[in-house]
Amino acid sequence: MTHDATLAVAPMMDWTDRHCRYLHRLLAPRALLYTEMVVADAVLHGDRARLLRFDPAEHPVALQLGGSAPARLAEAARIAADFGFDEINLNVGCPSDRVQSGTFGACLMKTPALVAECVAAMKRAVTVPVTVKCRIGVDDQDPESALDALADGVFAAGADALWVHARKAWLKGLSPKENRDVPPLDRDRVYRLKARLANRFIGINGGLQAEDEVVAQLAHVDGAMLGRAAYHNPVLLAALDRRLAGRPAAAADLGAVVAAMVEHAARHIAEGGRLVHVTRHMTGLMHGLPGARRYRQILATRAVAEGAGPEVLCEAAAAAGVTSEPRAA
Repeated sequence: MTHDATLAVAPMMDWTDRHCRYLHRLLAPRALLYTEMVVADAVLHGDRARLLRFDPAEHPVALQLGGSAPARLAEAARIAADFGFDEINLNVGCPSDRVQSGTFGACLMKTPALVAECVAAMKRAVTVPVTVKCRIGVDDQDPESALDALADGVFAAGADALWVHARKAWLKGLSPKENRDVPPLDRDRVYRLKARLANRFIGINGGLQAEDEVVAQLAHVDGAMLGRAAYHNPVLLAALDRRLAGRPAAAADLGAVVAAMVEHAARHIAEGGRLVHVTRHMTGLMHGLPGARRYRQILATRAVAEGAGPEVLCEAAAAAGVTSEPRAA
């Protein structure tokens, strides 16, 4: 493991919105944060200010795009780069029916030449890194040949990195949720890919839960990407961020994190938003503390109320023994 190994938080639909990313940045200053997947056509024709909004504090932040039309992906990537994203990532891993109906996501594993064409078009359109997130294969594909074909194609097209969820995706018969758990993990397949492509960035995703487990991956690959574990126990990010930076282990300053989120929530509410938009991502923040259950109860009952203010978050944190004082100007 080297101290320049990349820690990333996976793109997760309905979860990694700008409020979630703001929280994760407070906990992990060095981590690479990914947006939810945004369909390229939505960037081209939708409300860009809403879809692509992020706080400058989130850097480095990557936009994940969904699509399969090279020209449209290239234009969406250009727009996103102009918005200030640090990386553009192409989704070749999502197995949902909605994504399949648009002929993108994991089903693109079956057409590696098209994926390469998409990457090449995006690379021509932007100067920021263009990366790909994929599975080791889909359905009855042989992961040895399928992953090699995908990797070789995208790197030849100019991709700067490949993140691999170390499971197959089953496009028929399993729900997206089941596709995150049922197909067995095969991390050795990702390790073999990295061994063959020693000079390329290969990162691993899928099933990572514990600090030592995450660190162990970095003996084999260049980066580790956390998904649900980071969301449900975000303090794990703080521990990993310190460890990968070579800093001494220390408890996260939850009081400072809550104080910053109180300020963030106040700004969001002043713009017409609701407290729950922010606090719904924070239910795991007190994981393991004696008052965590009461903290979650307050957020679940009071933060969802119409007109709830940031003081509810302060009260919830206090129930877990965490005092949040406003930060000095």
